[in-house]
Amino acid sequence: MFLRSPFIVAVVFFVIIVCAACTTTDLRPRLVNTGDPVRDGWAGITNGPLEDRVLWQYRTALELIRRDQFATASGLLDEALAVVGGRFGKDATARKSRGYFSDEASKTFIGEPYERSMAFYYRGLIYWRDGELDNARACFRSAQIEDADSEGKEYAGDYVLLDYLDGLASFRLSGQGIDAYRRATNSATLVIPSRYEDVGNVLFFADYGNAPEKYAAGEFREQLKLRDGGSKAVELVIRSGNQAIHIGAMDDLSYQATTRGGRVMDHILANKAVFKRTTDAIGDAALVSGLILAQNRNTQEAGLGIAAFGVVSKLFSAATTPKADTRTWDNLPKFLAFGSITLPPGRHSVAVEFLNDQREIIQPLSQTIPVEVNAGSKDTVIIVSEH
Repeated sequence: MFLRSPFIVAVVFFVIIVCAACTTTDLRPRLVNTGDPVRDGWAGITNGPLEDRVLWQYRTALELIRRDQFATASGLLDEALAVVGGRFGKDATARKSRGYFSDEASKTFIGEPYERSMAFYYRGLIYWRDGELDNARACFRSAQIEDADSEGKEYAGDYVLLDYLDGLASFRLSGQGIDAYRRATNSATLVIPSRYEDVGNVLFFADYGNAPEKYAAGEFREQLKLRDGGSKAVELVIRSGNQAIHIGAMDDLSYQATTRGGRVMDHILANKAVFKRTTDAIGDAALVSGLILAQNRNTQEAGLGIAAFGVVSKLFSAATTPKADTRTWDNLPKFLAFGSITLPPGRHSVAVEFLNDQREIIQPLSQTIPVEVNAGSKDTVIIVSEH
Protein backbone atom coordinates (compact mmCIF):
# COMPACT_ATOMS: atom_id res chain seq x y z
CA MET A 1 0.00 0.00 0.00
CA PHE A 2 2.89 2.33 0.89
CA LEU A 3 4.58 1.98 -2.48
CA ARG A 4 1.29 2.27 -4.43
CA SER A 5 0.96 5.93 -3.34
CA PRO A 6 2.58 8.27 -5.91
CA PHE A 7 3.24 10.83 -3.19
CA ILE A 8 5.03 8.33 -0.97
CA VAL A 9 7.05 6.98 -3.91
CA ALA A 10 8.13 10.54 -4.73
CA VAL A 11 9.16 11.16 -1.13
CA VAL A 12 11.18 7.92 -0.97
CA PHE A 13 12.86 8.76 -4.27
CA PHE A 14 13.70 12.24 -2.95
CA VAL A 15 15.21 10.74 0.22
CA ILE A 16 17.43 8.50 -1.94
CA ILE A 17 18.56 11.52 -3.97
CA VAL A 18 19.37 13.49 -0.80
CA CYS A 19 21.36 10.56 0.59
CA ALA A 20 23.30 10.21 -2.63
CA ALA A 21 24.01 13.94 -2.80
CA CYS A 22 25.34 13.93 0.77
CA THR A 23 27.65 10.96 0.20
CA THR A 24 31.08 11.58 -1.25
CA THR A 25 34.07 9.35 -1.80
CA ASP A 26 37.43 10.80 -0.86
CA LEU A 27 39.89 9.63 -3.52
CA ARG A 28 42.69 11.96 -2.45
CA PRO A 29 45.98 10.37 -1.41
CA ARG A 30 46.61 10.23 2.30
CA LEU A 31 49.43 12.50 3.48
CA VAL A 32 52.05 10.80 5.62
CA ASN A 33 53.68 12.85 8.38
CA THR A 34 57.44 12.21 8.28
CA GLY A 35 58.34 14.71 11.00
CA ASP A 36 60.29 16.93 8.55
CA PRO A 37 58.15 20.07 8.17
CA VAL A 38 59.64 21.00 4.80
CA ARG A 39 59.28 17.53 3.32
CA ASP A 40 55.76 17.24 4.70
CA GLY A 41 55.00 20.74 3.43
CA TRP A 42 55.99 19.90 -0.12
CA ALA A 43 53.89 16.74 0.06
CA GLY A 44 50.91 18.82 1.17
CA ILE A 45 51.46 21.33 -1.64
CA THR A 46 51.81 18.72 -4.39
CA ASN A 47 49.56 15.89 -3.18
CA GLY A 48 47.17 17.44 -0.68
CA PRO A 49 43.68 18.81 -1.33
CA LEU A 50 43.69 21.90 -3.54
CA GLU A 51 41.71 23.83 -0.94
CA ASP A 52 44.63 23.37 1.51
CA ARG A 53 47.39 24.39 -0.89
CA VAL A 54 47.77 27.96 0.40
CA LEU A 55 47.95 26.68 3.98
CA TRP A 56 50.80 24.33 3.07
CA GLN A 57 52.53 27.13 1.19
CA TYR A 58 52.33 29.35 4.28
CA ARG A 59 53.73 26.67 6.55
CA THR A 60 56.47 25.54 4.20
CA ALA A 61 57.60 29.06 3.33
CA LEU A 62 58.08 29.89 7.01
CA GLU A 63 60.09 26.72 7.59
CA LEU A 64 62.27 27.60 4.59
CA ILE A 65 62.82 31.12 5.93
CA ARG A 66 64.02 29.61 9.18
CA ARG A 67 66.48 27.52 7.14
CA ASP A 68 67.71 30.58 5.20
CA GLN A 69 66.21 29.28 1.94
CA PHE A 70 64.75 32.64 1.05
CA ALA A 71 64.39 32.33 -2.73
CA THR A 72 62.21 29.23 -2.51
CA ALA A 73 60.24 30.71 0.38
CA SER A 74 59.51 33.90 -1.56
CA GLY A 75 58.19 31.87 -4.49
CA LEU A 76 55.75 30.01 -2.26
CA LEU A 77 54.59 33.21 -0.58
CA ASP A 78 54.11 34.91 -3.94
CA GLU A 79 51.87 32.06 -5.10
CA ALA A 80 49.89 32.08 -1.87
CA LEU A 81 49.46 35.87 -1.84
CA ALA A 82 48.27 35.80 -5.43
CA VAL A 83 45.38 33.62 -4.24
CA VAL A 84 44.76 35.94 -1.28
CA GLY A 85 44.75 38.95 -3.61
CA GLY A 86 42.22 37.30 -5.90
CA ARG A 87 39.78 36.25 -3.18
CA PHE A 88 37.20 38.86 -4.20
CA GLY A 89 36.81 37.16 -7.56
CA LYS A 90 34.58 34.15 -8.21
CA ASP A 91 35.54 31.25 -5.95
CA ALA A 92 33.34 28.19 -6.34
CA THR A 93 34.67 26.60 -3.15
CA ALA A 94 33.85 29.68 -1.06
CA ARG A 95 30.36 29.86 -2.53
CA LYS A 96 29.84 26.14 -1.90
CA SER A 97 31.03 26.40 1.72
CA ARG A 98 28.24 28.88 2.44
CA GLY A 99 25.65 26.25 1.56
CA TYR A 100 23.96 24.19 4.24
CA PHE A 101 25.50 20.90 3.15
CA SER A 102 29.19 21.82 2.73
CA ASP A 103 31.84 22.32 5.42
CA GLU A 104 33.50 25.70 5.78
CA ALA A 105 36.76 23.74 5.57
CA SER A 106 35.88 22.78 1.98
CA LYS A 107 36.64 26.30 0.77
CA THR A 108 40.04 27.47 -0.42
CA PHE A 109 42.07 28.34 2.66
CA ILE A 110 43.49 31.86 2.81
CA GLY A 111 43.50 32.19 6.58
CA GLU A 112 42.13 34.58 9.15
CA PRO A 113 43.26 38.23 9.01
CA TYR A 114 46.25 37.64 11.31
CA GLU A 115 47.44 34.74 9.12
CA ARG A 116 47.16 36.75 5.91
CA SER A 117 48.96 39.66 7.60
CA MET A 118 51.82 37.37 8.55
CA ALA A 119 52.20 36.10 4.99
CA PHE A 120 52.71 39.68 3.83
CA TYR A 121 55.00 40.38 6.80
CA TYR A 122 57.39 37.52 6.01
CA ARG A 123 57.36 38.38 2.31
CA GLY A 124 58.25 41.95 3.27
CA LEU A 125 61.23 40.74 5.32
CA ILE A 126 62.60 38.85 2.32
CA TYR A 127 62.20 41.94 0.14
CA TRP A 128 64.08 43.97 2.76
CA ARG A 129 66.83 41.36 2.87
CA ASP A 130 67.14 41.68 -0.91
CA GLY A 131 67.41 45.46 -0.67
CA GLU A 132 63.94 46.10 -2.16
CA LEU A 133 62.64 48.45 0.50
CA ASP A 134 59.81 49.83 -1.63
CA ASN A 135 58.37 46.33 -2.11
CA ALA A 136 58.93 45.56 1.57
CA ARG A 137 56.99 48.66 2.54
CA ALA A 138 54.15 47.70 0.20
CA CYS A 139 53.96 44.30 1.92
CA PHE A 140 53.81 45.83 5.40
CA ARG A 141 51.01 48.15 4.27
CA SER A 142 49.14 45.23 2.71
CA ALA A 143 49.53 43.33 5.97
CA GLN A 144 47.87 46.18 7.87
CA ILE A 145 45.04 46.21 5.34
CA GLU A 146 44.48 42.48 5.92
CA ASP A 147 44.25 43.16 9.64
CA ALA A 148 41.47 45.65 8.88
CA ASP A 149 39.42 42.97 7.06
CA SER A 150 36.99 42.02 9.81
CA GLU A 151 33.64 43.22 11.13
CA GLY A 152 35.02 44.79 14.29
CA LYS A 153 37.11 47.84 13.38
CA GLU A 154 38.19 48.82 16.88
CA TYR A 155 41.43 46.86 16.58
CA ALA A 156 41.90 47.12 12.82
CA GLY A 157 45.38 47.82 11.50
CA ASP A 158 46.97 48.00 14.95
CA TYR A 159 50.19 46.01 14.45
CA VAL A 160 52.99 48.09 15.96
CA LEU A 161 55.81 46.45 14.00
CA LEU A 162 54.08 46.78 10.63
CA ASP A 163 53.61 50.53 11.03
CA TYR A 164 57.12 50.88 12.43
CA LEU A 165 58.69 49.05 9.47
CA ASP A 166 56.52 50.99 7.02
CA GLY A 167 58.01 54.19 8.43
CA LEU A 168 61.55 52.79 8.68
CA ALA A 169 61.48 51.81 5.01
CA SER A 170 60.32 55.32 4.11
CA PHE A 171 63.02 56.79 6.33
CA ARG A 172 65.70 54.68 4.64
CA LEU A 173 64.39 55.61 1.18
CA SER A 174 63.65 59.32 1.56
CA GLY A 175 64.18 60.49 5.12
CA GLN A 176 60.43 60.45 5.77
CA GLY A 177 58.22 58.09 7.78
CA ILE A 178 57.21 60.20 10.78
CA ASP A 179 53.47 59.50 10.37
CA ALA A 180 54.00 55.74 10.43
CA TYR A 181 56.29 56.09 13.44
CA ARG A 182 53.60 58.02 15.30
CA ARG A 183 51.02 55.33 14.52
CA ALA A 184 53.42 52.68 15.79
CA THR A 185 54.20 54.47 19.04
CA ASN A 186 50.53 55.28 19.62
CA SER A 187 49.63 51.58 19.28
CA ALA A 188 52.60 50.31 21.31
CA THR A 189 51.71 48.61 24.58
CA LEU A 190 54.63 46.18 24.96
CA VAL A 191 57.75 48.02 23.72
CA ILE A 192 58.25 51.61 22.58
CA PRO A 193 60.10 51.44 19.24
CA SER A 194 63.50 53.11 18.77
CA ARG A 195 63.81 56.32 16.79
CA TYR A 196 64.68 55.68 13.16
CA GLU A 197 67.88 57.72 13.54
CA ASP A 198 69.10 55.16 16.08
CA VAL A 199 68.54 52.07 13.93
CA GLY A 200 71.78 50.32 12.97
CA ASN A 201 72.82 48.56 9.78
CA VAL A 202 72.17 45.01 11.08
CA LEU A 203 68.45 44.38 11.58
CA PHE A 204 67.22 41.49 13.72
CA PHE A 205 63.66 40.28 13.19
CA ALA A 206 62.83 37.78 15.91
CA ASP A 207 59.84 35.57 16.52
CA TYR A 208 59.18 33.24 19.41
CA GLY A 209 56.39 31.46 21.22
CA ASN A 210 53.65 29.33 19.70
CA ALA A 211 50.95 30.17 17.19
CA PRO A 212 47.39 30.98 18.30
CA GLU A 213 45.28 27.83 18.44
CA LYS A 214 41.92 27.57 16.69
CA TYR A 215 39.14 25.39 18.00
CA ALA A 216 35.43 24.94 17.38
CA ALA A 217 32.87 25.51 20.14
CA GLY A 218 29.08 25.52 20.39
CA GLU A 219 26.42 22.82 20.12
CA PHE A 220 27.41 21.98 16.55
CA ARG A 221 30.99 23.33 16.74
CA GLU A 222 29.82 26.29 14.69
CA GLN A 223 31.77 28.90 16.68
CA LEU A 224 35.39 29.58 15.72
CA LYS A 225 37.42 30.31 18.85
CA LEU A 226 41.10 31.08 19.38
CA ARG A 227 43.35 30.66 22.39
CA ASP A 228 46.84 31.79 23.29
CA GLY A 229 49.61 29.49 22.10
CA GLY A 230 51.90 30.52 24.96
CA SER A 231 55.64 31.18 25.08
CA LYS A 232 58.50 30.16 27.35
CA ALA A 233 60.52 33.16 26.17
CA VAL A 234 59.56 36.76 26.94
CA GLU A 235 62.51 38.61 25.37
CA LEU A 236 65.90 38.20 23.67
CA VAL A 237 69.40 39.49 24.10
CA ILE A 238 71.60 39.99 21.03
CA ARG A 239 75.34 40.04 21.76
CA SER A 240 78.23 40.81 19.45
CA GLY A 241 81.61 41.90 20.80
CA ASN A 242 80.99 44.51 23.47
CA GLN A 243 77.46 45.24 22.22
CA ALA A 244 74.38 43.77 23.86
CA ILE A 245 70.78 44.79 23.16
CA HIS A 246 67.55 43.55 24.69
CA ILE A 247 64.69 42.93 22.29
CA GLY A 248 61.14 42.71 23.57
CA ALA A 249 57.99 41.84 21.68
CA MET A 250 56.31 44.59 19.69
CA ASP A 251 53.32 42.47 18.70
CA ASP A 252 51.47 39.49 20.13
CA LEU A 253 49.74 37.34 17.49
CA SER A 254 47.43 35.80 20.08
CA TYR A 255 46.15 39.30 20.80
CA GLN A 256 45.80 40.02 17.09
CA ALA A 257 43.95 36.76 16.50
CA THR A 258 41.49 37.16 19.37
CA THR A 259 40.66 40.80 18.58
CA ARG A 260 39.89 40.08 14.95
CA GLY A 261 36.20 40.91 15.35
CA GLY A 262 33.41 38.92 13.76
CA ARG A 263 33.38 37.27 10.35
CA VAL A 264 30.63 37.12 7.76
CA MET A 265 31.07 33.33 7.95
CA ASP A 266 30.22 33.40 11.66
CA HIS A 267 26.68 34.50 10.78
CA ILE A 268 26.42 31.87 8.04
CA LEU A 269 27.51 29.12 10.43
CA ALA A 270 25.07 30.38 13.08
CA ASN A 271 22.25 30.17 10.52
CA LYS A 272 23.37 26.66 9.58
CA ALA A 273 23.21 25.67 13.23
CA VAL A 274 19.67 27.05 13.53
CA PHE A 275 18.64 25.19 10.37
CA LYS A 276 20.18 21.94 11.64
CA ARG A 277 18.48 22.25 15.02
CA THR A 278 15.11 23.18 13.48
CA THR A 279 15.02 20.43 10.84
CA ASP A 280 16.03 17.88 13.46
CA ALA A 281 13.19 18.96 15.76
CA ILE A 282 10.69 18.99 12.90
CA GLY A 283 11.87 15.54 11.85
CA ASP A 284 11.36 14.16 15.35
CA ALA A 285 7.86 15.61 15.56
CA ALA A 286 6.87 14.37 12.10
CA LEU A 287 8.18 10.86 12.72
CA VAL A 288 6.32 10.52 16.01
CA SER A 289 3.02 11.89 14.72
CA GLY A 290 3.31 10.03 11.44
CA LEU A 291 3.91 6.68 13.10
CA ILE A 292 0.95 7.27 15.42
CA LEU A 293 -1.36 8.04 12.48
CA ALA A 294 -0.04 5.01 10.61
CA GLN A 295 -1.46 2.72 13.30
CA ASN A 296 -4.98 3.57 12.11
CA ARG A 297 -6.14 2.02 8.82
CA ASN A 298 -8.04 5.19 7.86
CA THR A 299 -5.02 7.49 8.39
CA GLN A 300 -2.27 5.02 7.57
CA GLU A 301 -1.28 6.53 4.23
CA ALA A 302 -1.26 10.07 5.58
CA GLY A 303 0.72 8.90 8.59
CA LEU A 304 3.34 7.20 6.43
CA GLY A 305 3.60 10.37 4.34
CA ILE A 306 4.19 12.48 7.44
CA ALA A 307 6.75 9.95 8.72
CA ALA A 308 8.53 10.03 5.36
CA PHE A 309 8.62 13.83 5.58
CA GLY A 310 10.15 13.43 9.04
CA VAL A 311 12.84 11.16 7.63
CA VAL A 312 13.63 13.75 4.96
CA SER A 313 13.80 16.49 7.58
CA LYS A 314 16.14 14.38 9.71
CA LEU A 315 18.30 13.73 6.67
CA PHE A 316 18.51 17.44 5.97
CA SER A 317 19.54 18.00 9.58
CA ALA A 318 22.18 15.28 9.47
CA ALA A 319 23.59 16.63 6.20
CA THR A 320 23.83 20.23 7.43
CA THR A 321 27.46 21.09 8.29
CA PRO A 322 27.79 24.16 10.51
CA LYS A 323 31.25 23.24 11.89
CA ALA A 324 33.73 26.14 11.84
CA ASP A 325 36.95 25.85 9.86
CA THR A 326 39.83 25.25 12.27
CA ARG A 327 42.61 24.80 9.73
CA THR A 328 45.53 26.76 11.17
CA TRP A 329 48.90 28.15 10.11
CA ASP A 330 50.31 26.31 13.08
CA ASN A 331 54.03 27.13 12.89
CA LEU A 332 53.54 30.86 13.34
CA PRO A 333 55.02 32.43 16.49
CA LYS A 334 53.27 34.23 19.31
CA PHE A 335 55.58 37.26 19.55
CA LEU A 336 57.21 39.51 16.93
CA ALA A 337 60.27 41.54 17.93
CA PHE A 338 62.75 43.85 16.28
CA GLY A 339 66.13 45.33 17.16
CA SER A 340 69.34 46.48 15.52
CA ILE A 341 73.06 46.96 16.08
CA THR A 342 75.80 48.61 14.10
CA LEU A 343 78.65 46.44 12.84
CA PRO A 344 81.39 47.02 10.27
CA PRO A 345 81.29 45.07 6.99
CA GLY A 346 82.57 41.51 7.19
CA ARG A 347 81.92 38.33 9.12
CA HIS A 348 80.84 38.41 12.76
CA SER A 349 79.62 35.96 15.39
CA VAL A 350 76.40 36.95 17.13
CA ALA A 351 74.90 35.29 20.19
CA VAL A 352 71.12 35.18 20.50
CA GLU A 353 69.80 34.44 23.99
CA PHE A 354 66.15 33.80 24.72
CA LEU A 355 65.09 34.75 28.24
CA ASN A 356 62.21 33.46 30.36
CA ASP A 357 60.01 35.55 32.65
CA GLN A 358 62.68 35.31 35.36
CA ARG A 359 65.15 36.81 32.86
CA GLU A 360 67.09 33.54 32.84
CA ILE A 361 68.65 32.26 29.62
CA ILE A 362 66.72 29.39 28.05
CA GLN A 363 69.70 27.35 26.92
CA PRO A 364 67.93 24.99 24.47
CA LEU A 365 66.59 27.98 22.52
CA SER A 366 69.69 30.16 22.52
CA GLN A 367 72.08 30.05 19.57
CA THR A 368 75.20 31.55 18.06
CA ILE A 369 74.93 32.55 14.43
CA PRO A 370 77.42 33.83 11.84
CA VAL A 371 76.51 37.20 10.33
CA GLU A 372 77.98 38.55 7.11
CA VAL A 373 77.49 42.32 7.23
CA ASN A 374 76.92 43.96 3.86
CA ALA A 375 79.20 46.71 2.64
CA GLY A 376 77.59 49.96 1.53
CA SER A 377 74.13 51.18 2.48
CA LYS A 378 72.23 47.93 2.14
CA ASP A 379 70.91 46.67 5.48
CA THR A 380 71.90 43.23 6.71
CA VAL A 381 68.70 41.41 7.64
CA ILE A 382 68.79 38.55 10.14
CA ILE A 383 65.65 36.54 10.88
CA VAL A 384 65.85 34.76 14.24
CA SER A 385 63.37 32.25 15.60
CA GLU A 386 63.20 29.94 18.57
CA HIS A 387 61.79 27.31 16.21
